[in-house]
Amino acid sequence: MTEYAAAPLPRFHLLGRSGLRVSRLALGTMTFAQSPWGCDAPAAAEILDRYLDWGGNLIDTADHYAGGESERMLGRLIAERGARDRVVVASKYSLGSGDGDGPNAVGNGRKSMMASLDASLKRLGTDYLDLYILHVWDGVTPVEEVMRGLDDAVRAGKIRYVALSDVTGWYAARAQTLAEWRGYTPVCALQLEYSLIERGLELEFPSFCASLGLGLLTWAPLCNGLLSGKYKPGELAEGRVKLVAETGRFDRLTDRNWAIVETLERVAQAIRRPMAQVAVNWVATRPAVGSVILGATRAEQLVETLGALDFVIPPDQLAELDAVSANPKPFPYRFLERMQPMLQPR
Repeated sequence: MTEYAAAPLPRFHLLGRSGLRVSRLALGTMTFAQSPWGCDAPAAAEILDRYLDWGGNLIDTADHYAGGESERMLGRLIAERGARDRVVVASKYSLGSGDGDGPNAVGNGRKSMMASLDASLKRLGTDYLDLYILHVWDGVTPVEEVMRGLDDAVRAGKIRYVALSDVTGWYAARAQTLAEWRGYTPVCALQLEYSLIERGLELEFPSFCASLGLGLLTWAPLCNGLLSGKYKPGELAEGRVKLVAETGRFDRLTDRNWAIVETLERVAQAIRRPMAQVAVNWVATRPAVGSVILGATRAEQLVETLGALDFVIPPDQLAELDAVSANPKPFPYRFLERMQPMLQPR
C-alpha cells in the first residue's frame, strides 16, 4: 500500500563517535554451523551472498558460536568471495570456544581476552578484526583490566574498534569514562537484546549512548523467531523456539508475549507487510538504535527481513505495538518520571 511507503533509511551510518561506517542491518552468524537449528555451509553461503548483494557490510560472530565453527565457516566464505576489505567483521570473547582448558579459558580477563582474540583471528583467517566485543560481563574482572587489554590489542594492530555486549549500564558508563580519562580506545558500541518482547534496555541505554557517544547494536529483534509469524499459542512449529522450549529454558511463552504476537500480526496484515519486517522495523527506528543484527537459517528469511527499512509503520499501528509491549517501570525510573514536573516547572 503506497500510503505506507517511505524513503529508505540511510544504508550506512557511523558507529557511535567513531569513523567506522556500518550498515543499519547487520548479519548475525550464530546460525552458521549450528546444529540442529542452524544452517550448513551451502545455506550459510547463500545467506552471505544475499546480504552482500543487498549491500550490507557488518557481519557479527563470536568465538562461542558452534564452538568456533561459525568463525571458521565465515572466514572461509569471506575468503572465497575476496570480500575481507569490503566487510566489517565483528567477533566476541568471554564464553570461550571450548578449545581451551582451565579456569582462564572463559571470562573477561586479559589472559582469556588475548588467547581468545588470537584463536578468533586464526579461525577467521584474518590479521585483524574490525570490531572486538566483550561478549558477556563476568561480574568479577576489573573494568580497568578490560579496557587496558582492549586498548593494547588496538595498539598491536589486532583490532580496530572495541565494543561491549550484555553489560549493565553502570559498567558501560565506567568503561567509557575510564577510556576517556586514560586515553584508551573508547567504546564505540553496545550490543544488547531488543525487541517488542524485550524492552529492558530502554530504561537507561538509549540516553546513555546518546550522551557518551556509543552506537547501539541490537540482537534478537524477532525474539528467537517468536515474532516471525511462525509460532502460535499451543502450536510451536519446528525451529529454535520449539527446541529450546522443550528443554524448559525458554521463558518467553507467556500471555503477555502472545498478546504482542497477536497485535503484531494484526498490524502486519493492516499494512500488508510480513510480521518479521514489522518487528525489525520497530526496533530499527527506536531512539539511539544504529544497527539491528539479523539471523537466518535460510536465505529467503534474510531476504524478507532486509526489506524492513523500506516503509514506516503508521502512527496508529505504532501506538498499538508500543502499548501492548510496554513494561511497567520499576523504581527509581517510575519515581523519577513522576517527579519531573516538580523539577522542571513551566
